[in-house]
Amino acid sequence: MPADPVTPSAVDVEETGSRTARRMVGALAMAAVLPALYLPGMTHNFFDLKIYMSAMDWWTAGNPLYDYVQPDRVQGELFFTYPPFSALLLWPFALPKLGATVVIFTGLTLLGVVVTTKWLLDPVIRRHGLPHLFTLVVGVLLVLAVESTRETITFGQINMLLVVLILADLLFAVPRNSRWAGVGIGLATALKLFPGIFVVYLLATRRWRAAVVAAATATGATLLAAAVAPGDSWRFWTHELWATDRVGRTDYTGNQSLFGLLSRLTAPEEPDRLIWLPLVVAVAGYGLWRAVRASRAGDPLAALTLAGLVAALISPITWTHHIYWFIPAVVILVDATLSADPRTATGARRRRRLGGLAVGTSAIIVYGVVSFYDFGVAPEPTSTPWEFLLRNTYVLLCVVLLVALPLRAEAGAPTQESPESDTLPKKPIPR
Repeated sequence: MPADPVTPSAVDVEETGSRTARRMVGALAMAAVLPALYLPGMTHNFFDLKIYMSAMDWWTAGNPLYDYVQPDRVQGELFFTYPPFSALLLWPFALPKLGATVVIFTGLTLLGVVVTTKWLLDPVIRRHGLPHLFTLVVGVLLVLAVESTRETITFGQINMLLVVLILADLLFAVPRNSRWAGVGIGLATALKLFPGIFVVYLLATRRWRAAVVAAATATGATLLAAAVAPGDSWRFWTHELWATDRVGRTDYTGNQSLFGLLSRLTAPEEPDRLIWLPLVVAVAGYGLWRAVRASRAGDPLAALTLAGLVAALISPITWTHHIYWFIPAVVILVDATLSADPRTATGARRRRRLGGLAVGTSAIIVYGVVSFYDFGVAPEPTSTPWEFLLRNTYVLLCVVLLVALPLRAEAGAPTQESPESDTLPKKPIPR
């Protein structure tokens, strides 16, 4: 005789309803607070997007693309500084009215935030049995609160497009052994040179075919732009690329790279490159070594994140909106924290250490570097330890994470080749 179905007790039903209500209240409270971070005094009124669109109008009128210049109270003069392939992408957006372009750009960025956050969180949700919708909603709200996201949205930047291309290519949408692996990295590199570090990452992890595809894609996109705009392409690659003064002042606090840190120590003079270059070699060598180790251990998300942090540190110019890679770093820290066994002394210590680092990193990247503090416009050298900490917060955080980011699988274990991508290793172990 079949057993009677078990009916949930009134206490269980009440507890479930209470937990759901608390989650809804928490998510609504976060959603209510979030707009305060986007108040007019803290946003940039799509400043960069307006420069892009003005440059496209200038270019369409028959003028040389890289002759476009716009005065700026902080940087002096601002130019169109992206590769010609970016101009081909941006040109159609100059056809509608500016208001429509703003709506399109913002909508695409928000879509990119939702998609990439879902990619990052879904494996963690499955692994730890977290409430799916609630976790995704909280995750998206937190990502929207992060300074780099706020700067990307309110400047009208294209960073989320690059992030989508990189994550889709290396982790989530393209199988590792696919003939298309590397295309996304190549396109991102052709659009903006910053993602070129991931071609180096592919070489370092011995993914030779993907590296060749990435390089060939970037070259093909660049040649396409050269066919459309030969004069502008020649000028960019032979002159404008090497004119770092066109990008902006390197000592400006928004430049959170090693070169920016050194520039703030020596301002108004530029730092000695004989000091900077050894630092670049050391950071790139160590960071890519850790990325290779993470890849071989079976933690490709940590490997990719470490490569992104390396790029932020070694690039001469790393604006705050470039450093998306703090976000997957927090996901990794939270996942490793939840995986640590609190019943053992070692696991409890690990949970406290990684949990503290996750909370601290989250607080820093939400508060940010340039959102709540006015460092002025004059090129002044860093004069006190406190000012050094404030003006170089992201640089120092990148260095900390480069050392402390945990690898979530056995060190040295071979990576399993699979047609499907996964951001989580089989099991977590101490870094």
